[in-house]
Amino acid sequence: MLINGVYSHQIDPLDRGFQYGDGLFETIAIVNGQAVYLDHHLARLQKDCHRLKIPYPGNELLSLEVEQLAKNSEKAVLKIILTRGVGGRGYRQPDPINTTRVLSLHPYPDYPDSYKNQGIHTRFCDIRLGLNPALAGIKHLNRLEQVLARAEWSDPSIQEGIILDFNDHVIEGTMTNLFYVKGDIIYTAALSLTGVSGIMRCIIMELCANHQLTVIEHDFNQEDLLAADEIFVCNSIIDIWPITELANIHFPVGEKTQKIQKAINYPKVKAWDVLAAFWRGIKPQKWLLFLLLVCMVLGNIAAIIAPLFYKQFFDIISVAGDKTEIAKKLFVIIFYVLVFNGL
Repeated sequence: MLINGVYSHQIDPLDRGFQYGDGLFETIAIVNGQAVYLDHHLARLQKDCHRLKIPYPGNELLSLEVEQLAKNSEKAVLKIILTRGVGGRGYRQPDPINTTRVLSLHPYPDYPDSYKNQGIHTRFCDIRLGLNPALAGIKHLNRLEQVLARAEWSDPSIQEGIILDFNDHVIEGTMTNLFYVKGDIIYTAALSLTGVSGIMRCIIMELCANHQLTVIEHDFNQEDLLAADEIFVCNSIIDIWPITELANIHFPVGEKTQKIQKAINYPKVKAWDVLAAFWRGIKPQKWLLFLLLVCMVLGNIAAIIAPLFYKQFFDIISVAGDKTEIAKKLFVIIFYVLVFNGL
């Protein structure tokens, strides 16, 4: 765990993230040492910091810290938390605001493949989401509504709960965004008054636009949802889970759901990105890198020159002459051969 760039597990109890939930967080999939959709996550984090007036640490710093934690992980979950920093008692903001950064790495959840392929069973939650357009869409640290909603069931056959707001509009899952299909149209909640605008939700909407699939954001209720042809939920860790049962009504793993699932591919690692990451890692030891390159060049030169001395060696011993002079020449050649072989 990195706290403000330092490996630590201790945070100031006066930090406003701990005191008031005054902050934001991102949950990022790590695959083969790479943070998946990192640009999307950082863009949302920057935008939401602006909305909450929390100073943003900058993409370069956060990217370096993400890379530092993720580089040796084959598959994991990385969490970024930004808070308004340490402050005194009371709601008044500290002046100046020194943003706290917390980055932590966690095991990847062991969900069965059947959730993606065969779908999941879900339920409607009793709790309702409050309405607040100032916070709508933001992944802020106040998650008590989701905590209470998830506490409503312990049945292992139920994998997700669907939450409505106080207007009885369907909004999202406890940990996911929700889409449904009716006819040729894909629908999702508008999220203008509540809910979280998830990264995978954004990715799916981009994919639909690229594949000539129409997506409409609107307000809808339980009856609209239960009349759907297909339903699926998503987030940046699970990708897409089709819903096959909700309120004792069964749904297929539909054609459009499968089409979107197939369209989701983790971004390919570009050679330039690998070289850039290598340079950032080696930069503090740039003189060591320079010395290594010089040694490699000299070694290649030596490999070319050494055989020339072998030829001179055999030419000298094959010609009669003064033994002392021959010995001197052989000694010089042997010395050079040893030097070049040492390189």
